[in-house]
Amino acid sequence: MNELLGILRDARKHLMKGVSHMIPFVVAGGVLFAAAVIINGEGAVPDTGFAADLWALGAAAMGFMVPILAGFIAFSIADRPGLAPGMAAGFIANSIGAGFLGGIAGGFIAGVTCFYLKKIKLPKSLSSLKSIIIIPVVGVTVSAGIMYWVIGTPIAGLMEALTAWLTGMSQGNKILLGVICGLMTAFDMGGPVNKVSYAFCVGTVSAGIYTYAGPSAAAVCIPPLGMALATFLAPKKYTSEEKEAGKAALAMGCVGITEGAIPFAANDPRRVIPCLMIGDAVGSALAFTLNTTCTVAWGGFIVLPAISNRIGWIISVLVGAAVTAILVNLVKKPAAEKAADDSGDDIDISFE
Repeated sequence: MNELLGILRDARKHLMKGVSHMIPFVVAGGVLFAAAVIINGEGAVPDTGFAADLWALGAAAMGFMVPILAGFIAFSIADRPGLAPGMAAGFIANSIGAGFLGGIAGGFIAGVTCFYLKKIKLPKSLSSLKSIIIIPVVGVTVSAGIMYWVIGTPIAGLMEALTAWLTGMSQGNKILLGVICGLMTAFDMGGPVNKVSYAFCVGTVSAGIYTYAGPSAAAVCIPPLGMALATFLAPKKYTSEEKEAGKAALAMGCVGITEGAIPFAANDPRRVIPCLMIGDAVGSALAFTLNTTCTVAWGGFIVLPAISNRIGWIISVLVGAAVTAILVNLVKKPAAEKAADDSGDDIDISFE
């Protein structure tokens, strides 16, 4: 029981292990989607030629997102034996519509299952079979089976309900939907709440509805761009490491990687995260108000060719980033003062 409680206490670490390994697939897929739309030159999903081939490659990369997420959550808990069962559970979750939430649940189920399977004592003559046969077969059967027969359908229903709620919002109060989009995107910067909003964006684009994708494209890049701007406007409030992180956040924001703001949030979450959420809510709501759309489920300036009302979209991003930067700099203490308050505690904010 103590071991299980330890796994639960480290749930955030395990989750971020999965998210960090999933990000390259998301980036590759999103960039290929944007490139396909740019080459197609019609502001729509291509269906013929080289652009369609690029789109297919992007879709292939995106298809790995949930299995990789689940696999590396399980890997973080149970090491290598958890990888195959976790990916199998994630694949089942993705195939039955349970999406990111299903992938997270499947990853933890597979990780816990394999963690305890590793503890089974076998005769020395059979010990090699444990890692080769027993853990993979039993782990996949249990974790993927629980996802397929027990929890997958309810989670898929939850995802459908959330999607229906967001869809209903998109047909009503645009400003409120924009606020929700911004708050969800900035809340955990690439974590599960962020991914629920992104999953809705993917679903609407797949259905040929682009009204949510435009504001979402702004929302994903506002937090890192806002923090980059903050370090430029008030350099004395940031350490040298944070200033370097600001340069990286600028680049990451331009290509739609919200995780560029994570180092700042990790270093000062009570002050930074609320400011990120407010700035993102303002920018996303403005993008909805200005009727911006995007034909790809990605964000940042890299998808600008796929965006309608580009001037309005750029204004929304700049306003959101400015609000973020101003609020953060109003509430943050100077770097030297904060260091004294932290009594020498060293927080690693590197991207390594």
